[in-house]
Amino acid sequence: MKYAIIGGTGVYSAGEGRTINVSTEYGDVDVDVLEINGTEIAFISRHGKDHSIPPHLINYRANMKALHELGVRYIYATVAVGSMNEDFVPGDIVIANDFLDFTKVREHTFFTGGEHGVRHVEMSDPYCKNMRAKLNALAYNEGVKIAGEGVYVTTEGPRFETAAEIRFMKMIGGDIVGMTNVPEVTLAKELGMCYSAVGIITNWCTGMTTEIAGHDIDATMNQRKDTLTELFVKVFNDGLDQEHCNCADSLI
Repeated sequence: MKYAIIGGTGVYSAGEGRTINVSTEYGDVDVDVLEINGTEIAFISRHGKDHSIPPHLINYRANMKALHELGVRYIYATVAVGSMNEDFVPGDIVIANDFLDFTKVREHTFFTGGEHGVRHVEMSDPYCKNMRAKLNALAYNEGVKIAGEGVYVTTEGPRFETAAEIRFMKMIGGDIVGMTNVPEVTLAKELGMCYSAVGIITNWCTGMTTEIAGHDIDATMNQRKDTLTELFVKVFNDGLDQEHCNCADSLI
């Protein structure tokens, strides 16, 4: 099983599926597996199927380790994000091409010393350039508008950011903000997996407008996640390799 989607559950009706429980040293993970056009795809709902796990308490290491143990090499992740870039408006799709990390209490690495050793992971291209290019090309061919690429700012949550924080994050290069992408992306790199995060703009960040942020998040996600999940599946069905990126060789 080479392919996985995190946060995207829009195509369960497309084929027969099953749920498997994967036991890892970091905890057990329920993974849904669906076969679509002969391709097996693993699905993880990062907040739980009942959306009961807040972003700062998600067991990121267990999730990523479970996918790795299933043989997954390629992961697309959907992320709900706010926009601090006037060019990205609610409803837009934005592909992450870099990140800024403002999380505080999460376990960020598998390499914690002792029996796990000490390794470093190279971050010149945190989001797989091959997966990004494939998605951009397919979206264009399918008539799905991608608003662009941008820098994802990860905050701890579960609170939203203040207007002062958004001004600062925008000043240092942030485009979109969410609460879940780090450490998912860095853990994927440690395990040699290709990973791409695709943001759905659900709201303007605090201070960008006089409207209160966050009221239409669910509605916007529901409108766009099915489209994205279908694009992910088409990329998987077309096939991917690790010959056009450095994701499998990022450890130092």
